[in-house]
Amino acid sequence: MVTRLLLFVVLLLPNFVSCSDAVDFLYNGFRGANLTLDGTAAVTSDGLLRLTNATMPEKSHAFYPDPVRFKINRSSGGASSFSSTFVFGIVPEFSGLMSGHGIALVLSPTQDFHTAIGSQYMGLFNLSSNGKPFNHVVAVELDTVQNPEFSDINANHVGVDIDGMSSITSQRAGYYVNGELQNLNLTSGNSFQAWVEYDGESNQLNVTIAPMGMIKPATPLLSRAINLSRVIFEHMYVGFSSSSDTFRTIHYIQGWSFMTNGTARELDLASLPRLPRRRRKKNPIALVIGLPAGALVAVLAMASALVVVLRRRARFSQMLEDWELAYGPQRFQYRDLYKATQGFRDAEVLGAGGSGTVYRGVLASSKEEVAIKRVCHGSRQGMRAFVAEVACLGRVRHRNLVRLLGYCRREGEFLLVYDFMPNGSLDKFLFDRRSSTLGWSCRFGIIRGVASGLLYLHEEWEQVVIHRDVKASNVLLDGDFNGRLGDFGLARLYDRGTDPQTTHVVGTMGYLAPEIPRTGKSTKATDVFAFGVFLLEVACGRRPVEPRAAEDEVLLVDWVLACWSRGEILEAADPRLGGAYVTEEMEMVLKLGLLCCDPLPAARPGIRRAVQILCGDVPLPKFSSNYLNSSVMALLENEVFGGVSLEEYPVNSDTVSFLSASRH
Repeated sequence: MVTRLLLFVVLLLPNFVSCSDAVDFLYNGFRGANLTLDGTAAVTSDGLLRLTNATMPEKSHAFYPDPVRFKINRSSGGASSFSSTFVFGIVPEFSGLMSGHGIALVLSPTQDFHTAIGSQYMGLFNLSSNGKPFNHVVAVELDTVQNPEFSDINANHVGVDIDGMSSITSQRAGYYVNGELQNLNLTSGNSFQAWVEYDGESNQLNVTIAPMGMIKPATPLLSRAINLSRVIFEHMYVGFSSSSDTFRTIHYIQGWSFMTNGTARELDLASLPRLPRRRRKKNPIALVIGLPAGALVAVLAMASALVVVLRRRARFSQMLEDWELAYGPQRFQYRDLYKATQGFRDAEVLGAGGSGTVYRGVLASSKEEVAIKRVCHGSRQGMRAFVAEVACLGRVRHRNLVRLLGYCRREGEFLLVYDFMPNGSLDKFLFDRRSSTLGWSCRFGIIRGVASGLLYLHEEWEQVVIHRDVKASNVLLDGDFNGRLGDFGLARLYDRGTDPQTTHVVGTMGYLAPEIPRTGKSTKATDVFAFGVFLLEVACGRRPVEPRAAEDEVLLVDWVLACWSRGEILEAADPRLGGAYVTEEMEMVLKLGLLCCDPLPAARPGIRRAVQILCGDVPLPKFSSNYLNSSVMALLENEVFGGVSLEEYPVNSDTVSFLSASRH
């Protein structure tokens, strides 16, 4: 009987161990490791876990294959203590330029992230799921991109994320020595070690990083009290997530140790696979002493062959100038774009405008659908537009801005490669009666998205970007009808604290602020004016100028102003909506559009205030349009300013409103 009982216990022991509270694994390199991989994640022949591979932007994940028990028991619901350490390296494709997104150590109830967006959410979330409590995701991010919309402190930081990309605590990357923080550059291409430790008794999460080989610093970089039992389930998966953006970057994990209810075992740093390095060419002694005579013959033969090859490739020749090195996006081969568009066939044309022709293309290497703009060339203006696009979109990143994937330049031709926007431009849905109309909720979402993108350009990026051509035809719609502002061919950048320089008048008639023809200067206020016209376009379903309309309805701003002045502003709403809109939102958008279109720059709200109004954070102020101010209009019509510019013209807040209180 005793023998049978012992045999029974022995048979049950493996199952008992697998279901025990403690999970302990150690990978000193990943050759032969049993991991669940997706995206571009792979184990190299050297044993490195390579998450991204510097090809096309792609999300990737690597998880320990079995779920880990993170709660001691179901009744108490307390989260288990756990400890993890890993060695990682982030290697940009081009040293010294901006990096793609970083790495996150993740606790997740699932290994399936197929709905996540790789480019902006580190392969974990998308626009609709980010920040939602149903995610039940805990992540420690080693982030190398600054996203202002997530309140990132910089482009080189460590943070703790709960259910979204906005960190509950973060700190610039570094380690403490005698109480002083020593900075680390996560994208240096060097190896670093990270320690992530959670105490289930005190609910304390500590994160520490240091250069590989250094003893773990006594003071953690981050220390935060957080009760993870409110976030995680009893069983969770643990692993890594990463993504590569326009700026190609390779993310490596060299070793990983993890344990629940204990301290993770130390890694054997000496046995870890090393990050790949560029090998220096060593000259053989023979080359140092002298070059054999036969080599000269070989060089002449190769030179002849090279001439033949160059002639064959002349059709696809490209140029490279110093300014291109500063902006970083991928440079495509002309032959690849030529093949992607089937020789720039007319059948692949998506649209054409003053700045060039846009083609649909499919890249042979990734089968990715893209939009390729062939910028008008042969002129300084074409070159200027090309450089402006690369300079702006090559570095800015926001979900409401069209993403530049790369570019190509060959003699006489400039090409830009963007994300493909399957629903085309917004103006098609507003003005083309053959297209289906967009409902108000969709329009209002597009308005707020464009406002958010413009706020990023004006106030949240490292430089000020003046778009200079905000209009419905430059707003593109992705597969979910999210609006993205594009066409930066007229954009200008300048450093914060400096004034934009006077230049020649550019833009589109109907969107130009009245001060532009006089000053030739584009400012944030002129962009706000164009944004105001855009608001009226979307709400009214009409172009800024309708030559065939009745005399008092030719100019959209004048027509909406007339409806407003007689207390019937909702008459201006797009009749195609059939009255199916939120009255308060429609009224607010129309009035905000008029306020943004005020002839006095000082009377227009800044784009941040416009965003706050659209989001309902602040009310729309009561105001009287200066179009009804005879003194202001006299200055405009006579173009005699007597030394007082419109920018400096005083805004009289005591002006008697022609609207009754009920109209506000």
